[in-house]
Amino acid sequence: MLTLPNILTLLRIAVIPVVVVLFYLDGETVRWINCGLFGAAAITDFFDGWLARRSNQVSALGRFLDPIADKLLVAAVLMLLVGFGQMSVWSYPAAVVILMREILVSGLREYLAEIQVSMPVTKLAKWKTTVQLIALPVLIVGDIPWLPLLPVTLIGEVLLWIAAVMTLVTGYDYLRVGLSHMAPSR
Repeated sequence: MLTLPNILTLLRIAVIPVVVVLFYLDGETVRWINCGLFGAAAITDFFDGWLARRSNQVSALGRFLDPIADKLLVAAVLMLLVGFGQMSVWSYPAAVVILMREILVSGLREYLAEIQVSMPVTKLAKWKTTVQLIALPVLIVGDIPWLPLLPVTLIGEVLLWIAAVMTLVTGYDYLRVGLSHMAPSR
């Protein structure tokens, strides 16, 4: 159970409260530290799965915890970015779309698991996650006083919207597949 891939996933979950607390502290240095913590947690998302497959350590615990860790990290940071006003109001709908899709897909996966249907992650969903995991630390850092011509927050918001559009597409794809298993058989 305590394989390196599972430990990486557990560490990703453990870092979430630290990321949350750092939002309550002020200062550019704190934002950079938070960005680094989030970035390290995001990188473990890649490595836990890669290591599990490469070392033949894929486990039920890992398959269960990995998507939960991702969703907890993304949801916590999105809510904090909105709550602390670190992104503009026009990006709130992107955050809501991302959160809604995560909840929808989690519920759908749970339902399909009950009827023993697996729903593999698509390449587009992996790209969506990658764009999200780039957008969020950019938004955590926000605009940089010593680089006034670089619109960091705007870049993060554009990336977040790109992720939201990808979220809609992948959410629709997953919903379509899920609904096909819910239709009454003839």
